[in-house]
Amino acid sequence: MTLTNGPALAGQAATEAQAARIARIISDYAGQGNHRTGTAVDELSAVWLEQQISAHGVTPLRDSFPFQRLEVHRAQLLAGDLQLPGVPLYDCHYTDAAGISGHLGELGSAAEIGVAMASPFGAGPGHEAIEVARRANRHKAIVLVTDQRLPAGGVATLNAEAFTEPYGPPVLQVAHDQWPALQLALQAGTTARLIAHCEYVAAETINVQAKIAGTDATLAPLVVMTPRSGWWQCASERGGGIAALLEIMAALQVHKPARDVLFTLNSGHELGHTGLDYFLDKQPELVRDAYLWLHLGANFAASQGAAVRLQYSDAALQSMFAGILGTLVAANETPIGTRPYGEARNIFDGGGRFVSILGGNQLFHHPADRWPEAVDLQSTQRWVAALVQLSLGVAGKSAG
Repeated sequence: MTLTNGPALAGQAATEAQAARIARIISDYAGQGNHRTGTAVDELSAVWLEQQISAHGVTPLRDSFPFQRLEVHRAQLLAGDLQLPGVPLYDCHYTDAAGISGHLGELGSAAEIGVAMASPFGAGPGHEAIEVARRANRHKAIVLVTDQRLPAGGVATLNAEAFTEPYGPPVLQVAHDQWPALQLALQAGTTARLIAHCEYVAAETINVQAKIAGTDATLAPLVVMTPRSGWWQCASERGGGIAALLEIMAALQVHKPARDVLFTLNSGHELGHTGLDYFLDKQPELVRDAYLWLHLGANFAASQGAAVRLQYSDAALQSMFAGILGTLVAANETPIGTRPYGEARNIFDGGGRFVSILGGNQLFHHPADRWPEAVDLQSTQRWVAALVQLSLGVAGKSAG
């Protein structure tokens, strides 16, 4: 008679069930459409998240706040035979319906309309040159062409870090599909017309929150946070964090925590973290009072990206998590003391303790970040399992 390994089979079944749940969450989220803050999709996504939270037996809390949404009437570059649709930056100034006319030239030249290729992959010399040109109002308008390392047929949009304090000339972001033709126009100093006709309209957006009460009210809380908004469908950029938060919530509902655990899924990520700012402005003491902020950041679900990166506020947390992470996953680490990427920077700036996970993504901020092609489900499941274990340990209970 052949004996089967019951615990191993049970563990495999649990892993497969978790992977199926993660796949469903990311698929549903990405299928909702463009997750830009303050839009109908943003509202739809909030309702959906409330339903997912309720399904775990936890009460969701909707925290709405007023918001000035940017309404784009027309965004286009016209240069000779070229007619390039685009996406304006969301933290610049804008044109009227007629637009701005002038000669095309390289960014930093004397041309009225400066042109540069731009990458969404973080900082670098190219980003610095763009920032200098914008701050100095060096051109009447600027065109940013999506980096050719990203797929054709879409704009990889830059985040609007200064959304509440826009500055500089109108900036239009365009796909790189016609980059060779645009280069010819640049060399010829062609006269072009850039239209970025936009206006702000009153709207609202939503942070979705929840709480699982601990058994010991004297313990400082654990806060688990992830952004829920972004450019386009952002399946791998945002989907992994949302799936991980919901799995952590489900586990803590079963293994009741010793300390309170607060969950917040914030809108406004792509617009200077406006949702998290609102959340913190209402309770500024929480930054320092929380035992730990667990930031479920961007891209750790990506199938096309660099290694996952962990960011820690201090060596004690780094050491605490090394044991669990070492048995499940491997990651790069940002040097302690470095200002972190993503929403963890808000906690760093406020002097709080944090652990943050994020990764690289060759489809970052691009419309091609879709389910299922953009997601490495197997890797995502391993990371989610590790994050669940970390959360159970920090919250004062373990799954064992």
